[in-house]
Amino acid sequence: MENIEHFIEIGLALSKEKNHQVLLEQILLSAMALSRADGGTIYSVNDEEQLVFDTLINKSLNIHWGGTTSHKIEIPAINIYQYQKPNKSALVSIAATTGKIINIEDAYHVKDYDVTAAKEMDKRTGYRTKSVLTLPMNNHENDLTGVIQLINAADSNNNVIAFDKKIERTIHALTSLAAVILTNKQLIDQMEELFGSFSRVIAYAIDKKSPYTGEHCRRVPEITMSLARACHEIKKGPLANFSLSDADFHELSVAAWLHDCGKVATPEYVMDKATKLETVFDRIELIIARFEVASLYISHHGKYDANEKLRKLKQLADDKAFIINANTGSEFFDDAKINRVYQIAKHYKVTINGVTQPILSDDEVLNLITKRGTLNNRERQIINGHMDVTVDMLESLPFPKHLKNVPEYACGHHEKMDGTGYPKGLKRNEMSIPARIMAIADVFEALTANDRPYKPPKTLSQTIAIMDRMKENDHLDPDLYDVFIEEKVYLAFAEKFLDKKQNDL
Repeated sequence: MENIEHFIEIGLALSKEKNHQVLLEQILLSAMALSRADGGTIYSVNDEEQLVFDTLINKSLNIHWGGTTSHKIEIPAINIYQYQKPNKSALVSIAATTGKIINIEDAYHVKDYDVTAAKEMDKRTGYRTKSVLTLPMNNHENDLTGVIQLINAADSNNNVIAFDKKIERTIHALTSLAAVILTNKQLIDQMEELFGSFSRVIAYAIDKKSPYTGEHCRRVPEITMSLARACHEIKKGPLANFSLSDADFHELSVAAWLHDCGKVATPEYVMDKATKLETVFDRIELIIARFEVASLYISHHGKYDANEKLRKLKQLADDKAFIINANTGSEFFDDAKINRVYQIAKHYKVTINGVTQPILSDDEVLNLITKRGTLNNRERQIINGHMDVTVDMLESLPFPKHLKNVPEYACGHHEKMDGTGYPKGLKRNEMSIPARIMAIADVFEALTANDRPYKPPKTLSQTIAIMDRMKENDHLDPDLYDVFIEEKVYLAFAEKFLDKKQNDL
């Protein structure tokens, strides 16, 4: 009855433990306690088909190596196979290859197994190995997950005895349970690694989709995690009580890598639009050709005298230069400039192949009068729509409990604290701290990025000045932004990723 209760306690403890090293040590300690063994070793299997010493304990010699201790085991791993055949020079490798339990009453009086290694170890330590129990740890699919070896069982008077068959069965049940638990935890770890890698693959694919945002999906996680660590470590101010566990950091990292996954549905011609007139190609070349046709017409038209021709040609050249500059989208386009585009479109007409047409088409005018950047209103809606796609994608995924916040974190990086952001128009009190952290990371990366075709990268001083205003206008979380500045998160990122000329602070 005592063993059953002990076994239940062990099973519960093993099922709760997450650390692989601690788990293996618990298995060994539990097996030693059940069998009253003086010593024991637990091995795991590596990718080279070797048994690796994970924890080694011997009470009489006062040894506790590996496991949760700082004492690293320097003993070489044991090959399970030698020259493609089972290694018969060690009991643990024999148990591993045969899948059989080896129970030896006295190691010095056994003929069926090679115990030379145990005898040599005894000579060096002065120990006397007598009873030995070696058990393979096989999971529910009969895959080997490790081997456990126990030495010198003791009776109630501490006399060394053989390992009892009932105890052998109990230890075997324990190792089988432990093997299943180990396998489940390994599968969970592998799934975590797979999902994390898949998240990074999606980000990599999005970055590769556009040569002009080739580092965005990689850099935003860098800034996000740096700011999250700074907020976690700070012990003063509004964030003094904020903390993140390892699982929380992992969840935020996954969200950061997936924050722009909706861009897989954004057309390249919009995402990569370097100038206002760019579609498959930059239509400014067509407009320049029309200006040349208009210039030829003025130059060869008989009704203009010489002075009038010069004046008209100069005005034409000035208007052409204005349109070329307007196409870049590098500066704010005010109402005066917009009116000039309309006037140019109305004033000049050209005849090509017998067809008379305005020098600027309606669609070209629509794009040229864009006030900021290179995207017209329709294209801006398409770009902003990547967040709707991101929301749909992430909210449709059955995230496990420990990743349930990924959609909220990832989908909040375009929200503003005053509720004027998108896609949901959330206010500060409707967003989690990690989501607000991502908003700061995304803005900072966008401003400092040196691979955008429609704007030069901002220096640190320019970027901080813009973000200061965003804080004042209630677009960025003020507490998080203060940590971003005071802990110099921006500077650490700049030193790693930005051009030296951008770092002017």
